[in-house]
Amino acid sequence: MNIRPLADRVLVKPAPAEEKTVSGIIIPDSAKEKPLQGEVLAVGTGTKDEEMVVKKGDNVLYGKYAGTELEWEGEKYLIMRQSDILAII
Repeated sequence: MNIRPLADRVLVKPAPAEEKTVSGIIIPDSAKEKPLQGEVLAVGTGTKDEEMVVKKGDNVLYGKYAGTELEWEGEKYLIMRQSDILAII
């Protein structure tokens, strides 16, 4: 991967959205909820005031509006501050 976050930023690959409900109804793309968890693919070096707690490979939960979406080579990613991450799963 050629993307390397700076400072306290984290690169996250969001988990795929649910395709079906429990009853088997297929959800159209326009109605799918944004996933609120994903896998950390890369982390920055931290800042002098904040060391990096998350590491590559961690599965994390983040807020609904956290991060900035970006698309690289056909894949969608989020880049966010470490403080936007709510928990490590």
